[in-house]
Amino acid sequence: MNFNVIRFIQAAVSNGAPLLFGTSGEILTEKSGNLNLGVEGLMFMGGAFGLARVYYYDLAAGESASVVTATVIALLCAFAAGCLGSLIYSFLTISLRANQNVTGLALTILGTGVGQFVGEYMRVTSGGSTGFISVSNKLKEGFVGSPFPKAQQGIPVVGPLIFSHNFFVYLGIAVAVFLSWFMNRTRKGLYLRAVGESPATADAAGISVERYKYLATVIGGGISAIGGVVYTMTTAGTVWMRDGLSGEGWIAVALVIFCLWRPSGAIWGSALFGALMLLYLWLPVSFIPSQIYKVVQYMVTTVVLIIVSMRQKRENQPPASLGRAYFREER
Repeated sequence: MNFNVIRFIQAAVSNGAPLLFGTSGEILTEKSGNLNLGVEGLMFMGGAFGLARVYYYDLAAGESASVVTATVIALLCAFAAGCLGSLIYSFLTISLRANQNVTGLALTILGTGVGQFVGEYMRVTSGGSTGFISVSNKLKEGFVGSPFPKAQQGIPVVGPLIFSHNFFVYLGIAVAVFLSWFMNRTRKGLYLRAVGESPATADAAGISVERYKYLATVIGGGISAIGGVVYTMTTAGTVWMRDGLSGEGWIAVALVIFCLWRPSGAIWGSALFGALMLLYLWLPVSFIPSQIYKVVQYMVTTVVLIIVSMRQKRENQPPASLGRAYFREER
């Protein structure tokens, strides 16, 4: 078997793009002290609503359908679906102070159910008898193609490595860089981190704990949901399938720990996990079952978590109030 390093890196980066969005959004959420385990459900909803809206736009526009318009529609619909799901989670955990772990798991079930309903609605209204719904080849090529075709072909080695990816990869990197700058270089980001570390102290300093928790959780959920539509439009080939996202949301939650709650780390971490998820296809070993390859990313995350716990450096630990409801009257 011939192993092409450049093609493998290209595939790893593209395969990790959905994880980049899911991880970045969850990092923003967890920095406020909220642990949202419903990322899988949010990404499922984002993929379903994004594809559905693009699918009906494609049917209405026909040959005049624009890739740019379809991309904007997909992103906005996925973001809105994620925000709505996260708003429900926020109301339950912030306003009603429900258990965050249980609520997150319930959100996964809810998001999966809503996504399945949207997918079935597309199938029924399109008159199809199978669970596969897809858009035109023109939009498919636009979603997976590079926005820099000349640079990709004109620069040896560097061109294919840097300029061969789809638009969503560059958008995900931009989002992660912006979040890193926001959290570390702005006053609002400092307030957000203060809320996640010690909400009582932040409240005493005049910072609205509830507002920051709501905004971070809702916006973070919207960003995570975009990862679902990226998976559907690229990895799944713009085809809706009942089986869902193959656990991408759970991998994103694990990747948050692997990246030590740093958005900048999500850039290379998502590419690494994207590569680990493809090993069974690119480097198959006859005596190793493919299922073993698929748990490697979780094993790596466990090792990192053990090492971080042993070193006990504060900057590598999760926010101190992560997963805990804030009771102002107990301040």
